[in-house]
Amino acid sequence: MSKITTELLLERAVPRSTRLRKIETLNLSKLQLKTGDLDPRLFSRLRHLQKLDLSDNLLDRFPNSLTLPDLRVLNCNNNKLEDVTALKQFPLLEELTYENNVYLTLNDDYKVMFLLQNLRLLNGKDITKLANHVRGVNSRKLTSKVTAHWEKFFHDQLPEKHTAEQVKSIKKKFLKSVQTNVVYGPSSLSEFTRWRVKMIAEEFLAYSLGLELNSDTEPEEKTDEIEEESTESPREAAEDVAQVTVTPSKRKRNRSKSNLGNKRSKTQANTEEEAAEDVSAEPLHFLQCHSKGNSREDFKTQLWSCVFEPVLDSGARKDPIVSSSRTVATCGGESVCLIDCETGTVLKKYKVATEEFFSVAWTTLTMVINDSRKKAHNILAAAGRRGIVKLIHVAADFCYGEIKAHKKPIATVCFSPTQETHLFTASYDKRIALWDIGIPDCDYNFKASQLLVLETSSIPLRIALVPTCPEQYLLAGCEGGCFVWNIKLDKGQKSRPFEAIFQFPDEESMTTSHRVDGLAFLNDDVVVSKSSKPGCIYLWSWSRSFDAKGKGSQRTMSAVILAELEWSTTDMSYLTLSTCPAKEYVFCGDEKGSVWMYSLSNYTPTWGSAKGKRSERRIAPTQILKWPELRVNREQPPEILVNNVVADPAFTYLVVLTSVNITAIWKKS
Repeated sequence: MSKITTELLLERAVPRSTRLRKIETLNLSKLQLKTGDLDPRLFSRLRHLQKLDLSDNLLDRFPNSLTLPDLRVLNCNNNKLEDVTALKQFPLLEELTYENNVYLTLNDDYKVMFLLQNLRLLNGKDITKLANHVRGVNSRKLTSKVTAHWEKFFHDQLPEKHTAEQVKSIKKKFLKSVQTNVVYGPSSLSEFTRWRVKMIAEEFLAYSLGLELNSDTEPEEKTDEIEEESTESPREAAEDVAQVTVTPSKRKRNRSKSNLGNKRSKTQANTEEEAAEDVSAEPLHFLQCHSKGNSREDFKTQLWSCVFEPVLDSGARKDPIVSSSRTVATCGGESVCLIDCETGTVLKKYKVATEEFFSVAWTTLTMVINDSRKKAHNILAAAGRRGIVKLIHVAADFCYGEIKAHKKPIATVCFSPTQETHLFTASYDKRIALWDIGIPDCDYNFKASQLLVLETSSIPLRIALVPTCPEQYLLAGCEGGCFVWNIKLDKGQKSRPFEAIFQFPDEESMTTSHRVDGLAFLNDDVVVSKSSKPGCIYLWSWSRSFDAKGKGSQRTMSAVILAELEWSTTDMSYLTLSTCPAKEYVFCGDEKGSVWMYSLSNYTPTWGSAKGKRSERRIAPTQILKWPELRVNREQPPEILVNNVVADPAFTYLVVLTSVNITAIWKKS
């Protein structure tokens, strides 16, 4: 039941009133109000309200339909606001304050200055002159740049007589290109600039060229939508999975390190396949279970992350070989799925209609159940575009809580292997945060707290805790290089710069400036990383590269390269890698749907010695699993990128996540 009633509104009016329509000033501060408490039907009766105080509450956004046509003064101090664009519904607003909303930035100030034409005071300061500049000079400059970008790069790409498909394609390319390349003003306002550039570009296409605003792209997430969460039963989840069949076909031999005799294996779908000995794997299932709106025509949803569920009674932290079940959690689009790899059954499906999930991670918590007994339960953390971590008690089919970790998207999450409640979140806000998620009680009450903030100079893409000291050092592959932080909690300093940045070979010199979009440990010492250098994956020594005795922060250290793995020559980014430490394997997908597998057990003893030398030649893949010929509703899916590929610790199953909403499950035979 909402905390706001007619009686409360009449009582909190200044002065008290007997009719809602007569209220001009209303004080709703310090009521612990959440967004859902602002009932548009009730607020629509406040037709003459001019001053509204909502300070010291728990609001994270505004509903889009409060209908306060005469509102002039609004106080939102000390809330949890994440977005300001819904304030455009109050066009007569003259004074606005929203100080101490930690998620709001300078970019939001500029957004409200543009959206609210009558705004004079923002957080107590007169912004009239600056606002006029934002609405006038800034808009004209950006409009000029957007128009010039179209004329220079896209004008000649659109034929005079064009089809709907051509319009769709050109608009998509233009919107992406213009937001990336049109730059104006200081970098601190880049988010506002991108927001305005997209708005201007869409208006330009609609009015100057007659291209409809929503001809191809899906509508943006609406901040006033009530978030829809749902957990589906296995039967419901199974109904959402499209049938993807493998057409029997003769396949080319998978490239392998040596010309060993190949043996033929027959798959469940009668696909013939040739594979190198001792690494032979066959495709078991191809699932389309992350479709937007459960559409079987969805081949656009990108799948990003998967991780195998730990077995509760196996002593998971001690024996990696028996630490995982055959159940894997996958995420992409609006959903998180739990899949039985052997049967291909979607066991559970969790959806949030306004989210796009990028990362999932498991932990095992010892929780107190109703009869006061303690029991271990697996908890799944899922995060993505909204910067929110969802905490899911899988056995109970229940999302029991969320952590609003960042204002910008979360690229990846991981739990500490030694502290089961410690969760790291790496975000597009150029921060990596360490959270203690707490342990929920029998009523699922829990308390999360932020323990550390690690500052980065560029967006963190992949993170890995150092196996020999997971409570002291964290590695991150970022858009601008590979960094390490000291994360020891007894240091006292909550916000920390990086300890060191690693430099790698580049042509004939060493460089720190490169995108690192793949990062994992092969064993306690060997790090595997993939950078923007085409055709190469590096293996390097943590202990020989990092000087723990050095003093000061932000030092530059040279990575001691042990070997290079031969990989695709594509310059496509964000095709990440993974490792299977117990079996000493590295996996990485490519831009053609293939999976490159490297068995490195013959090399690791040499690398482990104190005088271990670098392998002179690039190590070729032990095998490349080629993508089979698929038919979905009798049609072949479009170009397939392998975004991620993960094996269970025993390397029984290999789960492949693609750019076309297909999860492929291979089994080692």
